[in-house]
Amino acid sequence: MTRLPPKDARRLPPVGVEFPKTIKSYVRRAGRTTSGQAKAFEELGPLYLLKYEPGLQQWNTVFAQHRDANAAPDNSSPVVLEIGFGMGDATAHIAELMPHTRFLCCEVHEPGVGALLKQIGDRGLSNIRILQHDAVEVIEHMVPLGSLDGIHVFFPDPWHKLRHNKRRLIQPKLASQLAARLKPGGYLHCATDWEPYAHQMVQVLSGEPLLRNSENVDAEGFAPKPAYRPLTKFEKRGLRLGHGVWDVVFKRI
Repeated sequence: MTRLPPKDARRLPPVGVEFPKTIKSYVRRAGRTTSGQAKAFEELGPLYLLKYEPGLQQWNTVFAQHRDANAAPDNSSPVVLEIGFGMGDATAHIAELMPHTRFLCCEVHEPGVGALLKQIGDRGLSNIRILQHDAVEVIEHMVPLGSLDGIHVFFPDPWHKLRHNKRRLIQPKLASQLAARLKPGGYLHCATDWEPYAHQMVQVLSGEPLLRNSENVDAEGFAPKPAYRPLTKFEKRGLRLGHGVWDVVFKRI
């Protein structure tokens, strides 16, 4: 039998321990924080960034801090969780369009967090709170069951290669966790520009007993783009090139 050299042996887990199988909501990306984003971190971070603190949260308490009395939503307004907002353009657009909805937004990419903080200041938004942490852990440890009115998952990493499909965010376990945290009648809205992933989303969410597909879907189970979701610059370019974008919207039973 050929023995592994010591350097290769060190890469293997101890006997009886499997490789990690936890799906994360993000991939670390390189990027530089601009001076404007850094300034937004300094000035607005203390107001709109939340700490990751395991323990069920009361959204009324979370959003009551630093409220703008002229524009902030009240304690009875809906709460929407966004998983991975990138540079925050769609998030800021939707939050401005829906000022009486509260948005809890998760993203680990520091330039993206800084960019959204800057947009919060530029647009005068008060209905966004940001958690710079893995959304999967936030969902598991901070979001109470039946506490959300909506969940947005826009353009998650498609993991194009077949051997990497298992790393995709929308998997049965997470679908079950998300469904359990929605209120009855709440919605889960996913969007992707990778058609195989779109079909997987429909398949996975259709298999979750607490969810049902929207009523106005096409033959393949895809929904028309909701009016609140803006076209991103990448989406506009893709559409000009003939690429597709698929929206998947399921409701909590």
